[in-house]
Order: sequence, then C-alpha cells, then structure tokens
Amino acid sequence: MPEMIDAWTHIFPPSYFARLQTVATASGPLKRWINLRSLYDLDVRFRIMDKFAGYSQLLTPSMPPVEELGDAAEAADLSKLMNDGLAELVGRHPERFPAFIGALSFLDPNEAVREVARAIALGARGFQICTHVRGKPLDDPSFLPIFDAIAEKGVGIWLHPARGPVPDYPTLDKSHFEIWWCFGWPYESSAAMSHLVFSGLFDRHPHLRIVTHHMGAMIPFFVGRIEQGWDLEMGARTPPSDARLLPKPLKKRPSDYFKMFYADTALSGSSSATRCGLDYFGEKQVVFASDFPFDAEGGAYLVRETARAIDELNLAPTAKAAIHRDNLMRLLKPVLK
Repeated sequence: MPEMIDAWTHIFPPSYFARLQTVATASGPLKRWINLRSLYDLDVRFRIMDKFAGYSQLLTPSMPPVEELGDAAEAADLSKLMNDGLAELVGRHPERFPAFIGALSFLDPNEAVREVARAIALGARGFQICTHVRGKPLDDPSFLPIFDAIAEKGVGIWLHPARGPVPDYPTLDKSHFEIWWCFGWPYESSAAMSHLVFSGLFDRHPHLRIVTHHMGAMIPFFVGRIEQGWDLEMGARTPPSDARLLPKPLKKRPSDYFKMFYADTALSGSSSATRCGLDYFGEKQVVFASDFPFDAEGGAYLVRETARAIDELNLAPTAKAAIHRDNLMRLLKPVLK
C-alpha cells in the first residue's frame, strides 16, 4: 500500500483535454494549462511523482467547473467525458492512481442524479462540486436531489472553491492583485460551507461526508466568531425586516456542524496553518492533499512543501499515517445507512 496518497490532484484525461481545446469558453485558461504539462501529460506527471517515495494520487477533475463551459447538455456531456477518462486512467494505472473522484454538472439536476449512479458504477468514490453554480448557492432547493443521491450512495463530496475576478470593492470593475484568488477562494469555501450548514443538510443527511479544500478555508481561524456570532448571538445583527435571511431551527449548534466537515492539507506548505486546521478538525478528519499540479514546478513544489509542513509538526507516527493515508482510505469506503 502506498505510504502517502494525495487526496486532491487535478488532471485532464486525454479525451477530455482534447475536447476542451475545442470549447471557446476555455480558450483563456488553456493558455496557462498548455504550459502545465503534468496536468495532462502522463509521462511528465509520472516523472514528478517518482520524486516522492511511496506516493500515489487520488484523481480529481480539474477546473474550470463544467457548468461554466456550456449549456446544460454540453456540461453534462463534459462531466461524463471526464468520468469516463478518470475511470480509464485508474484502470490503466492502479498503482499510481488508486481511485478517482467524479465530476457532475448541476445545471440539470435530473441528469446529475443519473450521472451519480453511472459514475459510481465506473468506480467513482465521491464527487467534486464547486462552491456555487453560475452564482447560484449550493443550498438552492433545485440542487437537493443531487445531494440526496450522493448521500444515498454513501460516497463523499470534495468541495472546491470557484471564483473569478469579482471586484474587491463596488467602485472597481475587477479584482486587483489577484485578490480574487488568494483571499476570494477561501471566502467562497467558507460561504458555501455556511450555506450548507444553515440549510439543514447535515440534519437531513448526518452521515454525509464533505471534504473541504485548503483546510476548511476560513473556518478554523474564525472559530471564535462562529461560536459567538452564530452559536450565541444569531439574529442580533439582523433587523426584523430581514428575518427571512436567518436560518430555520437546527438540531445542533452551528459550530457543531462545521466540525463535521473534513479538511485537506492543501495550504501551500504553511505548517502554522496546518496546525490550526488540525487543532480544529482533529487528526481523524484531515487528509493529505497538495492541489497538484498547480505550481511553477508542475506539482513538485506543492507535494514537497505540504509534506514538509506536516513533518514540522512532529506528529505521532499513528497521526501522521492517518493523515497521509488511513483517513482517506476510510473516506473512500461508502457509508452504509
């Protein structure tokens, strides 16, 4: 068994990458991806992986969200193409890629429900979804059948942030200094997690497992604000005229639901941030992930620096093994209700 399984590694399967190059809406990002060969060239990817002993990868779809690449029918076709390609890669290289997380398009919920079943039959161990669907929050009622289908199958969700150059201030036309990425993505994840919590999703599906990218984003650092503002003072800052914006009663405190999420170590090598997340989620709910291959070294930097950050914490061998491999192996097993 591999010593370390990277729980969030993006890839373009060959057939998907070929189709993507014909999609007009992907032409901008493709200029960067063409130079990131480890995203689609297996020979380059394998050479980088071989730098790390006992290392393998759980495959996940690469951005952008399929919902942003076409209409409902086109996005559904792209998600199927992605899942077929991921299944083929895992079948051809099981020693490199022990499993994959599938793609879904939320534009047609009925089709997404069908794809949940189809992708799981292909071998998908969960599904990557993004923090919004063309600006629509994940707790939109039309999406509930998709969450129900995933929960019924007992597999997990990999929650990925998505945000373009949204203006930093109302007077700007676009975000400056790539703030939309550096701080915007963690905000997106935190907002999506909050919408899912207050929607009552965990009351409806208490066994649903959701892995949050980048160590739960803002949540671990802002635990004090969550406990004060939402556990103790929910509604104190909302005028009666906006009461509709407050959540319906939940079975637990908001802070209890946030601790039900899982988190990954994709923090670009920050040991202090990793420690903060481990203190919050606990060693049994954190998985090793690097966000391969999005760095100037084609993924090598992120794998190396993420592993170093964990090493610097001087964890017990059992805790380190749990983060590197064991927690993920447990996550990949369906939960039987």
